[in-house]
Amino acid sequence: MNEEIIQNLNERLDRAIEKGREILEDEELHIRLEELREQTESSIRKHPIKSVAIGLAVGFIAAKIFTSED
Repeated sequence: MNEEIIQNLNERLDRAIEKGREILEDEELHIRLEELREQTESSIRKHPIKSVAIGLAVGFIAAKIFTSED
C-alpha cells in the first residue's frame, strides 16, 4: 500500500516538473514578459514620482501584512 502511494506521488511530481519545464521554455511567455517589462519601464520613466509613491505604499502595506504584533 505504501509503495503504491509513493509511486503515485512520484508520478504526479514528475508530471508537475515536466509541466513546469514546459512553462519555463514557452517562447510566447518570454515574449509577453519582455513586453510587460518594457511597458513597465516606460510607465516608470514617464511618471517617476507616482511610481515611487506607489512602491512605497505597496511596501508599507506588505510590511503591515507580514509583520506580527507580537
